Amino acid sequence: MSDVDVELVVAGAGGAGLVAALVAAQQGLSVAVVEWKEQFRRGNNTSMSTAMIPAAGTRWQREAGIEDGPEVFLDDIRRKTKASADPIVARSLVDVGPELVHWLADECGIRLELVTEFIYPGHSRARCHSVPDRSGTSLLSALLAVVESLPSVDLIVPARLVDVRIDDEGSVCAAVLEDPQGNRQEVLTSAVVLATGGFGADGERVARDIPEMAGSMYFGGDGCVGDALSIGERLGADTAYLDAYQGHGSVAVPHGVLTTWATIMHGAILVNCDGERFGDETTGYSEYARLVLDQPDGVAWLLLDERIDEACRPFKDYQDLVGQGAVRWADDVVGLAVKLDLPVEPLTRTIADAALSAIDAGALDLFGRVSWEAPLAGRLGAVRVTGALFHTQGGLQVDYHARVLRGDEPIRGLYAAGGAAAGISGGGASGYLAGNGLIAALGLGYRAGRTVANAVRAERLMA
Repeated sequence: MSDVDVELVVAGAGGAGLVAALVAAQQGLSVAVVEWKEQFRRGNNTSMSTAMIPAAGTRWQREAGIEDGPEVFLDDIRRKTKASADPIVARSLVDVGPELVHWLADECGIRLELVTEFIYPGHSRARCHSVPDRSGTSLLSALLAVVESLPSVDLIVPARLVDVRIDDEGSVCAAVLEDPQGNRQEVLTSAVVLATGGFGADGERVARDIPEMAGSMYFGGDGCVGDALSIGERLGADTAYLDAYQGHGSVAVPHGVLTTWATIMHGAILVNCDGERFGDETTGYSEYARLVLDQPDGVAWLLLDERIDEACRPFKDYQDLVGQGAVRWADDVVGLAVKLDLPVEPLTRTIADAALSAIDAGALDLFGRVSWEAPLAGRLGAVRVTGALFHTQGGLQVDYHARVLRGDEPIRGLYAAGGAAAGISGGGASGYLAGNGLIAALGLGYRAGRTVANAVRAERLMA
């Protein structure tokens, strides 16, 4: 690495960083994207996601006859988080959502479609937009292809942002990079976007800030060790919601593949080793991580049928799950109980009770579940799952424009997006809506890129 002058340094080549870089470069800025992990194309939270981008008031929704808008989305966030989500960041992200997905499609050439087969927990409308195979790897690859086509973007891999210099006037003036041999160089710049993810891969910090998930499986990018948080804290930046996280209650074991929660929304149920359900599965996959971990041996069985299997085939994660033989099939309940070594009578009763709830809208489900697409029927399948920590949702406090705050005032030239920033899930796990992580990554990345570009253009006019 050599000393260079660039108008924007972006730390992290996940979805947040690539979007920030793209927006700025398309506005004519010179950009350096710094990424520490050589395998980042498949090893970050964007690539491990199902590429669900929630946006309210888009042309895809209008074409589907769905009435939605930022205010409706904001109400859903308030309801799911019990009004604990950061109001400014939430407002920023619901406002930017439609512009973001239209930009991805029209300016970046990324094929998006509206997911209408089901509605994820917490959303009152079908508003999640995704790539056709519902694969975060596909989304990240598409973003990276656009970035690599722009000569004004320099992708530096492997290198790590280890510090940000602030001048006497309180503005960013340089980024300090380190290569794998420990050599350091300063890159002169007036703007830095911190997009290195959260701190889920730092077990000690998780134990301190999210004790309920201490020692649990981590199912996120291994580069999420809190770099942005550490840099921001050294600069005296504000932090918020450090106990917030997205969990997931259906990681297949021992395969280590996500069993999409679309299975649940299509009518699947979860039972423990006693053959019994233990909650309303449709409340949300994030809070279900802890519920699954609380079961004997910290595991459960996700039960589905051939109808659900067929409905979930478009998901790349589910295709991988099937390909690895993680779904075990039996012709009936008794055969399934024998195959899973579960007690026959309780499992039979559990499935019968769930079927009654699914068939009779007036039936009172034991756990209050009211969303049933159809009862389980015919051949039955099962996946052994556990709960996991996916990514942290707290971090550096930012404003509407993704600027990092210190004492409620922006640090000039410093921005944060994605897991590096405090998100919109409130505290803990229960406030997470599907797509909260990705809209915070792409949405705040988009905000940061736009804000930097506007500031640089203003400076050029004054020069």
